[in-house]
Amino acid sequence: MASGAAKLNNLKGLAQANSHLIKGFGTPLAVMAILAMVVLPIPPFLLDVLFSFSITLSLVVMLVAVYTQRPLDFAAFPTVLLIATVLRLSLNVASTRVVLLNGHEGPGAAGSVIEAFGSVVIGGNYTVGLVVFAILVIINFIVITKGAGRISEVTARFTLDAMPGKQMAIDADLNAGLINQEEAKARRSDVTREADFYGSMDGASKFVKGDAIAGILILLINVVGGFLIGMIQHNLSFGQAIEVYTLLTIGDGLVAQIPALLLSVATAIIITRENDTKDMGDAVVFQLINNPKVLVISSAVLFAMGVIPGMPHFAFLSMSAVLAGAAYYKMRHAESQETEQVEQQQQEQQQQLAQKELSWDDVRHVDTLGLEVGYRLIPLVDRSQGGELLSRIKGVRKKQSQEFGFLVPAVHIRDNLDLGPNSYRITLMGVTMGEAEIRHDCELAINPGQVFGELEGEKTTDPAFGLEAVWIRPEQRDNAQTMGYTVVDAATVVATHLSQIVTNHASQLLGHEEAQELLDRLGRSHPKLVEGLVPDLLSLGNFVKVLQNLLDEGIAIRDMRTIVQTLVEYAGRTQDTDVLTAAVRISLRRLIVQDISEGQQELPVITLAPELEQMLHQSLQAAGNEAEQQGAGIEPGLAERLQQSLKDVHQQQEMNGEPSVLLTSGLLRSTMARFARHATDGMRVLSYQEIPDDKQIRIVSSIGGQQQPAAQ
Repeated sequence: MASGAAKLNNLKGLAQANSHLIKGFGTPLAVMAILAMVVLPIPPFLLDVLFSFSITLSLVVMLVAVYTQRPLDFAAFPTVLLIATVLRLSLNVASTRVVLLNGHEGPGAAGSVIEAFGSVVIGGNYTVGLVVFAILVIINFIVITKGAGRISEVTARFTLDAMPGKQMAIDADLNAGLINQEEAKARRSDVTREADFYGSMDGASKFVKGDAIAGILILLINVVGGFLIGMIQHNLSFGQAIEVYTLLTIGDGLVAQIPALLLSVATAIIITRENDTKDMGDAVVFQLINNPKVLVISSAVLFAMGVIPGMPHFAFLSMSAVLAGAAYYKMRHAESQETEQVEQQQQEQQQQLAQKELSWDDVRHVDTLGLEVGYRLIPLVDRSQGGELLSRIKGVRKKQSQEFGFLVPAVHIRDNLDLGPNSYRITLMGVTMGEAEIRHDCELAINPGQVFGELEGEKTTDPAFGLEAVWIRPEQRDNAQTMGYTVVDAATVVATHLSQIVTNHASQLLGHEEAQELLDRLGRSHPKLVEGLVPDLLSLGNFVKVLQNLLDEGIAIRDMRTIVQTLVEYAGRTQDTDVLTAAVRISLRRLIVQDISEGQQELPVITLAPELEQMLHQSLQAAGNEAEQQGAGIEPGLAERLQQSLKDVHQQQEMNGEPSVLLTSGLLRSTMARFARHATDGMRVLSYQEIPDDKQIRIVSSIGGQQQPAAQ
């Protein structure tokens, strides 16, 4: 049993090897056999078989061309056309040899196929044969071959010219997300195959043209050669030689021209087909009789011709009746289709109304970050129209995520017809945080504070910082920059405005999910540090509140290891988020001061006069802890003067080009930070404990006292 199975497996392997061998050598052997017919003599019986095979091959090729839905589905056609043409020409050479050698023996000397075409098809009349052969050659060479050659040449040229555009369209669809990588690769392959196919068809049409010319020359050579051989070598009379050799030559020529005509028709069909997935028969019939008006008019014309005296009434009137019946059928069919479509749509609408129920999907949730644009600003967010706003927003998110230390949520962009055509609106948790009107086809020239002239354009203000600005034409950009203006495009204006809003409200973008993600990421590298914090020592809500407090005061939370380590140390003593925030600030003091001073060794600071600081201490202690947290307990007049003083010194520091830092005690820091946030835009408030030991400070002003440019 085992040996029998082994033998069976060996036989299967041998059969597979032989099959691969046949597949590998079959085509080269067939081509060599075709070329061998040019030099080797072939008996008449084998000629009959090969001529029949040539006609069959041509007929099969033409039918395949008819039923092929797309030209590229028959991409092997140029190769098949070449092989069929070489086969037919080789048979012409072989049959010529037989005709010239044995033609004196009679009409059957070259085989039954040539005899049949020479006697039965043309009735044994060589004059009729010459006329029929000439007509076939004219049809093949002048009409079909010439037209197909011209179409293939033009199609190949246009296909090659259109390749770059098609490749760019595929890349655009891939970048827009309309197709995936595999679909893009398949479409690129189709474009390349299409160009190769039509380039090959341009050359293949020359085979058909050359074949037609060869048929004419072979006919003339055979007639003259047969006439000379018959009279000189075989002593035939002039009439006998003409009759015998001309009939054989014409039969040989017709046997060759009919397959040539079939292949020419197949070439023309392939070339004239649209590169679309359609059956040729269905497409032709549909496009011919799709319009009932055409059928009605044609029927009326044929009817008018049929009733004219002397015309063949039956032929014209019968065709008129056929077209009228087809038109009636098409109109009734179109009406029934429209009725069915209307009824189907009504049924679908009724089913949708009956089946649709209220669900959570109908509840509209607010976007964390949203951008609404008017219809004229859609080109800014449409990549196909050259819009750059999406890439600018992506850059803003990336930059701010790196600065803040957490991933800024995606911005949901949509059009809003309720807005003005040139307006946009930025929302945070569904609340409008900023809106403005811009010109997407202009650029904004912003006055940074000192310019040398005025620009022609529409005056406005920069939506991000409220600076004076002018909308100018793009060609005015160089002139505006020469005059000292800062010039940006419309996409940059929107992106900058969004960046400013995100920076000012960073704490609102950090929620429980983001905080948990930060803990999970830290836990991968420091698992022991994280595992004891939430929820054992501190709830997730309080942890989020500490992070939000830091972001509110412009402190990045990039150093999550130090933040969590400080919370682990202090969370066991208190759950007060303000106290925990103050402890974290002290731990992050080097990072905080580094961001403020930008690497400078000396830090300019503003202080409170000792008597003012003592007065504020007493006011807050008298008001209690709750008043301290709310910023109350300070006499209203004093609070107003304090805010004005903070505003004045902040402006002075900005004019000097130095950071604005208020240095105070730890008890007053949070309260003064709230004062500074309302009075100024950018003043930082630090406590004495938040100054690193190796950092030098320089007191530039003292609120409530005299300016002291001393160093400490």
